[in-house]
Amino acid sequence: MTTSVSNASNRLELLLFYVGGKRRFAINVLKIKEVIPCPALHQLPSANPKVLGVAEMRDETLPIIDLAKAISSTQRVLADEQIQQGSVITTEVNRSHQGLWISGVDKIVLCDWKDILPPAKGTGIGSYTTGVTLIDDELVQLLDIEKVLAEVLDLKSSRTEELNVDQTKLEAVFGKLIMIVDDSSMAMKQTISALDRLGLQHISASDGKIALKILTDYQNGDPHTMEPISMIISDIEMPEMNGYTFVTEARKLSKFKNIHVLMHTSLNGSINMQEAIACGANDVLTKFVLDELVEKIIEHLMASPDS
Repeated sequence: MTTSVSNASNRLELLLFYVGGKRRFAINVLKIKEVIPCPALHQLPSANPKVLGVAEMRDETLPIIDLAKAISSTQRVLADEQIQQGSVITTEVNRSHQGLWISGVDKIVLCDWKDILPPAKGTGIGSYTTGVTLIDDELVQLLDIEKVLAEVLDLKSSRTEELNVDQTKLEAVFGKLIMIVDDSSMAMKQTISALDRLGLQHISASDGKIALKILTDYQNGDPHTMEPISMIISDIEMPEMNGYTFVTEARKLSKFKNIHVLMHTSLNGSINMQEAIACGANDVLTKFVLDELVEKIIEHLMASPDS
């Protein structure tokens, strides 16, 4: 099978914005539904202090998160006038809708994925960053929206969800090795938790470049001493090498030209399915519904010849 990656797959649009200071942050435009002036907010009793309130928007009630508070330890209290002068980014991530309050919008820029670099390891705001890139001679951080939402909205961990899998199926797939490729620490933890509960082994990589190096080592290694990889679960948005490019390059390795690849992405929409299949993926699943992920994993592993 011959695959190719379109120029569109190698590029992304970023919305640059401010959360209160002079530093700019970024979000992939594909995660954004719209950017609007801050609507009227209604307060909720006992709400998370990082939630400014809720807004009625297009027949939906959306929580509006103060993004500055969500990614830092600031204890600032915004006056009503300040809130109304800000904007709200409405997002569609992991099958949920919410609003992110920001102090101002800068512009939209077009970038190459190869120019998005992994963030420096550390704490603070850096722990909410999935990548950094140089724009106008300034380092701009791409925010890990999945982590922000999981923490602020107290999303249920997959470890606490009931797992309904037939015991004979669990025994049939037990011990198989899965590769996980994801730059979001939150998404990685969720996926690893699911694999652990299925009794599956796993190796992980935080971006496509690292994952491809692992596969290349497997390609050149001794097959008698290396556990075979049965399946790859990969994100799409990743620094340096995104999921589309990673899958295309992985297909060039003889050991992995036919391996089952599931794209597991926070991005909704059919366009991701089309791009992913064109690049050589077998299937696409929007994050994060435990039952659906488990079903996809079991379905493939049960059908594979070595099961």
